[in-house]
Formats: sequence, structure tokens, C-alpha cells
Amino acid sequence: MFIIKTLRASVFGLYGYMNFTKSAFSEHAKNFKPEDMQVQMEGKNCIVTGANSGIGFATAEGLASRGATVYMVCRNKERGEAALTKIHSNTGNKNVYLEVCDISSVNDVKSFTSRFCSKDVPVHVLVNNAGLLEANRVITPEGYELSFATNVLGTYTLTELMLPLLEKAAPDARVITVSSGGMYTSPLTTDLQFSGDTFDGVVQYARNKRIQTALTEKWAEKYKDKGVGFYSMHPGWAETPGVAKSLPDFSKKFEGKLRSSEEGADTVIWLALQPKEKLVPGAFYFDRAEAPKHLPLTGTKNSHSAIDSIIEKLRSFAGL
Repeated sequence: MFIIKTLRASVFGLYGYMNFTKSAFSEHAKNFKPEDMQVQMEGKNCIVTGANSGIGFATAEGLASRGATVYMVCRNKERGEAALTKIHSNTGNKNVYLEVCDISSVNDVKSFTSRFCSKDVPVHVLVNNAGLLEANRVITPEGYELSFATNVLGTYTLTELMLPLLEKAAPDARVITVSSGGMYTSPLTTDLQFSGDTFDGVVQYARNKRIQTALTEKWAEKYKDKGVGFYSMHPGWAETPGVAKSLPDFSKKFEGKLRSSEEGADTVIWLALQPKEKLVPGAFYFDRAEAPKHLPLTGTKNSHSAIDSIIEKLRSFAGL
């Protein structure tokens, strides 16, 4: 097992250094088509979770600047209000609203979706961005490990409960889940809350992000006739408040080499703007192109069959 883990880390480290940095974004951007981003979104309703900072804020601002009506879902009201004021000022778009919800809480997600569904508005874009990497084992008041509760359970519950409003926006509706290249180091596992004695926050985060990618595949297959597209992506190595807090050594080591939040959000916005005919259902995207879900020699490829049993557990935890 040690050899496998070491090999995965080595392959990921090399692949990431070659592809995920700021300089790699600049190189990949040479193939970008400017017209892809010159799309207006007036009349489109977008929900972005974790929208008060980092990639979530950059995504919300990018969508708002194109005329979309944006609902920023934030855990902290004060930070959310500050971010909202900044987006209003930067974009001139007043159709941007704050919704307070702690994605790590199933009850909070249910309360939020109940309130929001009463608006009875079509949701054209749902961006599942809220996430965290918690170094220590923290248990939520509902009894779940915090990283799993935020990255997986809350994301799953929100997406499932938003489906009726997404269907109202069919065939243009889409769900974009912000995963991470860290998932390349982990196969899919049914050990959702890290039962081992020694908790490893980085490993748990990678497991969570692998589940998000597998969920996206499953959603795309399950709801293919509903007019809702499902896509996952990863932003590369970006300099965000979350990364600085969770991975201080990494941030220091790659100082000056990490992408900006705007560069990290670029593919999220690109996915929101493209005609669905250009996109592959259930695919994993990076720098405006479909990316592999597994790296060579890492032994993660044959694990996605476990997703059905994972979904059964998630449905039970969420009470759906």
C-alpha cells in the first residue's frame, strides 16, 4: 500500500507541476477561443455555493458581469454581505442576491432549498463550489465528518433537491461541480467518513473529490432525459484563501506559481456559457477541455463501480 500511495503521489506531483500552475494556464490559454466567453446571460438564474471568496467569488462575479441573476450561497452572513456589495460595485449588476446556508448541514440545505423552491424560478446553472480541506477530524452537530459533510453530503443533497427547478430551465440547465486534481491520488471508497484511527485531511479531501466526479457521471446518466447537464471540473492549483489556510506549506512552496482565483474559475464560467452540444455529459473538465479522470499507474480506474452503494448511503444520510 505504501508503494502504491508513493507512486500515486509522484505521478500526481509531476502531472500537476506540468499542468496546474499559473504558467501552465498561460500556455493552455493560447488555445482558448475569446468568443467562447463573449456570451451574455441576461434572464439566466445561477446559484453559486461558497461564493464569498476564492473561486466561488470569481465565478459569481464572472456570471454577474455577463448579466446573469446570481444567488450567492454563503455560510457566513457578514462575509457574504461584503462579497455581495463588492460584486454589485464591480459589475453594476443589482440582480445578485445573498442566500445564507451552511452546506455542511443537511438540515440547513433542506431549509434553504425549501425557501428557494418557493420562488418557483428556473435554475439554469448550479455551481457546486463550496468545499473545505479540514486537517483534523471534526464532527458536525448532525454527526458527520466535516469535510465529507461539506464536500459530498451537502453537495449531493443540494443538487438532488434543486432538480425540480433545474428541470424548469431544461434543456439549457446544467450543474457544474468544482472538484480538484487531488482526486487523481484516490480511488473511490465507501469509507465515507474516514474510519481509520489517524485522520488525514488531505487524503479525505482527495476521496471526497473523487466521489464528486463519480457522482457527476451517475447524475448525467440518471437524468439524461431531464434536460439537465452535469459536469465536473478542477481549477488547477489556485491561490485562494481556502488553499492558504488548509495547505500553508504548499502555498509557500509554490508562491508566485499558483493561479489566481479568476484563472481557477475560468473553466467554471466557460462551462456555464457553452452550448450543451459542445459538452460531454458527465465529463471532467480542465482549462476549457475534457480531461482524464484517472492518471496512468495510479490504480484508481476500476473503483467507480462503488458509486451505487455510496449513493444509497448518501440518500439515507440526507433522508431523501
